[in-house]
Amino acid sequence: MTAQTPASVRRAIWLLRAVMVWLGLTALFTYLFLDELIETWAEGNETARAILRDRGLQALKDSSINIPRFVPVAVVMFVVFAALTGVLVVFFRSGHGWARNAITVMVLFMGFATLAGLDRDLPPLFVGLSVIALLLSLALLVLLWHKDTSAYLRAPYVPIS
Repeated sequence: MTAQTPASVRRAIWLLRAVMVWLGLTALFTYLFLDELIETWAEGNETARAILRDRGLQALKDSSINIPRFVPVAVVMFVVFAALTGVLVVFFRSGHGWARNAITVMVLFMGFATLAGLDRDLPPLFVGLSVIALLLSLALLVLLWHKDTSAYLRAPYVPIS
């Protein structure tokens, strides 16, 4: 980023990276607190709840019930969004307006997915992670569409010699 890159663009890039780090932490916590997630999920499934209550978590894991694969989903989502972010941030920093649109769509998608997750009975740790992710995403959207960011993206292209 050059000296003429506005603060709103620099801060948006910083926040975008922060959102990705937060998504990575969420994936890590999904692995570390998998049992809590499974127990919470089981409360919403009558058969799983009965097995968990009567015979315990290991019996539920050993049963024929298809427990959602929380960890692979979280890791794949993190890897895909981090890779996409890595590419898009290069174009956004270079002044390509379409990259802002793509980042906006990506952030909105993550926000809707997060809100949908909050509709479930999640362990408190994941509720907190989700709320912070939503706040970071909201701040990012404000910076992406700030007037200085828009002016920067509309500026004429000047090749670097």
